[in-house]
Amino acid sequence: MRLVIARCRVDYVGRLTAHLPTARRLLLIKADGSVSIHADDRAYKPLNWMSPPCWLVEDTVEDAEALWVVTNKAGEELRITIEEIEHDSSHELGVDPGLVKDGVEAHLQELLAEHVETLGSGYTLVRREYMTAIGPVDLLCRNADGASVAVEIKRRGDIDGVEQLTRYLELLNRDPLLAPVSGVFAAQQIKPQAKTLATDRGIRCLVLDYEALRGTESTEFRLF
Repeated sequence: MRLVIARCRVDYVGRLTAHLPTARRLLLIKADGSVSIHADDRAYKPLNWMSPPCWLVEDTVEDAEALWVVTNKAGEELRITIEEIEHDSSHELGVDPGLVKDGVEAHLQELLAEHVETLGSGYTLVRREYMTAIGPVDLLCRNADGASVAVEIKRRGDIDGVEQLTRYLELLNRDPLLAPVSGVFAAQQIKPQAKTLATDRGIRCLVLDYEALRGTESTEFRLF
């Protein structure tokens, strides 16, 4: 991973255009090729980014400014004009063991994989932990029509979970063998804000009854 702290301005050129005026920012260049621009707020969320597969070309323009152009396979560009670099370092992090889910969440995934018809009549499981460039989606399924469906499972469903599934869907829908891919956000509890965001993005919400999945109570589920 490469960490760069620099005064820079950023322009995104593609389906939409966006501009970040000059400011001090953190630039992250990861081993998977992704590039993201961060401010000193917003927790882990970048101001702008380019997901892999993408390619970074560094060049020098007038006034000794550096121009980084990150291009994805669709031809969209993230253009970073660097006025001054304050820090530039690279670090080898090695292979990460990945997120270890708590017992209930991991068991929910296992149970839903075993009873995939809970998602709807005619659903079949393609794979658990289907890997994407930014991590594994919990379940990849096909619905009764044979269309791909990505399922993200949480114990408590909040906005971050919806954002996570949105990123998975963006990547999966770039694969012509899978597209179009729809999403299901499944959790024991789903916060109203998360439900609203999911609905706005065309993601279906499913509230899971853990005890019912284990076969100890009613098998009724609430669909939104």
